[in-house]
This record gives sequence, C-alpha cells and structure tokens, in this order.
Amino acid sequence: MYLRHFGLKEKPFEITVDPRFLYLSETHKEALAHLVYAVQEKKGFAVITGDAGTGKTTLVQSLLDRLDENTHTAFIFNPSLENNSEFLRSICEDLEIQGEKGNKVDCLTRLNQFLLDCFARKENVVVIIDEAHTLSPELLEEVRLLTNLETPSHKLLQVMLLGQPELDRMLSLPQFLALKQRINVRYRLQPLSQKETGEYIIRRLKVAGARSTHLFTAGALKKVYQYSRGIPRVINIVCDNALTNGYAEEEKNIDAGVIREAISDLEGESSENWSRMILLAGGAAALIFFLGALYFYGPPEMWEILESSLGRVWQFGKTAWKGFGVLHDLFRPLL
Repeated sequence: MYLRHFGLKEKPFEITVDPRFLYLSETHKEALAHLVYAVQEKKGFAVITGDAGTGKTTLVQSLLDRLDENTHTAFIFNPSLENNSEFLRSICEDLEIQGEKGNKVDCLTRLNQFLLDCFARKENVVVIIDEAHTLSPELLEEVRLLTNLETPSHKLLQVMLLGQPELDRMLSLPQFLALKQRINVRYRLQPLSQKETGEYIIRRLKVAGARSTHLFTAGALKKVYQYSRGIPRVINIVCDNALTNGYAEEEKNIDAGVIREAISDLEGESSENWSRMILLAGGAAALIFFLGALYFYGPPEMWEILESSLGRVWQFGKTAWKGFGVLHDLFRPLL
C-alpha cells in the first residue's frame, strides 16, 4: 500500500524471519559465536535466553546457514504440545531416521544407532529446541537423558535450548540441578541499543530498496527506541504502522509525530482519546447551558457569588498551568 509512496520495492518491516534482512548486533554476534563454538567443539549442551522478540529464532536461522553438510539438525519449535514419546518421534523424524513409529524405547534405540553411525563418519548431530521455557518438567528431564547418549570420550548428541528468561529460572530450581551442571555454553541475548536500533531500521530500508535511508528522522528513531526498548519484533511493528499512517497522511518522511500516532494506535489510545474529547465537549456544553440559564433566570446575588467563585477557579487554573509548564520543561529531557 505504501511502497510506491515511499519508494520501496518491498515491505521492510515484516515480522517473518528473512535472512536477507538479517542485522546482527554485538550481542547477536556474541550469541551466534557461542552457538557455532558449541557445535564445532561438540560441547554437548548450550542454552541461549532472551526476552520475547529479541531475535532468538533469527539467531537459529543464522546458525543453520553456517553449518556444513556434515551436521544433521532437528529443530523442535513448539515443545509444549508434545509428550515424551511424541518429543522423541519428532527428533527422529527431523533427523530422517528410518523405521516404524514405535514406543519410547524403540525411538531411543534407533536414535542411538543413528548417532553412532554419524560419529563413525565424523558427522555432528544437533537438536535445537526453541521456546524451551514452555517445556514441562518431564520433558526437561527427557532432554537431560538425551545428553547421556555418548561414547567414553565424546558426546554423540548436542542439544541447544532457546527460550525466554523463565528458562533461566527453571534451570535454577533444585530439581534441575543435574541438568544445569551439564550446560557448557550459556548466553543471555540483550535488546538492541539506541544506536543499533537506528542501524537496524536503516539496514531493513536498504534491503527493501529505499531511495533514501533518511526516511525516518532522528526524532522518529529515538521515539521508536523509547517505545520498543530495542526489541526487534516491536521495532518492526511500530515502523510498519508508522509507514501506513505516513502514507495515509501523505507524509514524505516519518517524524516523531507519526511514530507517536502509530504507538497510540497500537496501544488502543485513539478511541479512548476520542471518548474523552466527546465527554469533555458534552460537559462543556452542559456547563454553558447551566450558566446561561442561571444568568437569565436566576437571582442576581447567586450570579455574583458564582462569578466570584469562577474568578478564583480561573486564577488557580492559570497558576496550575504555569506550574505544569515548569515541570514539563524540567522533565522534558527524560520524555
């Protein structure tokens, strides 16, 4: 809808994972280096955590692009929907392990034989579990047992858990101490900084074919960062809505005002603001009607008392307004 208006070839802020739009911040580079190291050195067990939308799934895609043909991977992206047997079957199916669907023992037997064959051919096998914070205690124990698949000198299977910070708290519970002790690589993914947020937006605009990388003003970039706190998914949502609003208002650039409007839409504040305005207008109309009736039909002394009271209210309002202005100027750098 807004592509031609802003000179874009495609939408720059889709929330789907597209490697062409990949932007690796310093924290993403470090996290990726940890994962690559875990695979190359066959460390057995790695954990990456981060808030929702910080780019953990994007990180997995980056890792998969860097693995060679000698690495077999199983990617479990929704473990909360599986029980123990289904969990093992999903791993076997992803690894294309041939055989009839059987019980848990059958799955483990076929998996262990596959791992031994891969080890003999000097091939790696990696199981990546996304959304690992949704794992039940029973499945977490199953994960621990998978790390028991080993030779006297080497781990046959490497497991990577990616999840939200709740995963860290789960692994700190006494019941998962044995699992925690097996973690060889661990990293906490951080949101983008304000500088990186600007670079992230510019990167996506370039890939989308923007004629100018200054489509978003400096004030707009700052506002996006303040609202998103550097979470890439939120950045995408805000910027996409801002481009839609900018197109509707025939703006050539996205400034802080357009971002503010997009944020209001996302927070559902627009309808609330209209409701407040309607209520205020209705209240003002009722007050004017009441004062008019009092002036024409009320006793003179009542009007004098009301006039005096309104004068005091007016003076108080002016003083309060000045005070609000002073406070606004004082706290403006923090807004």
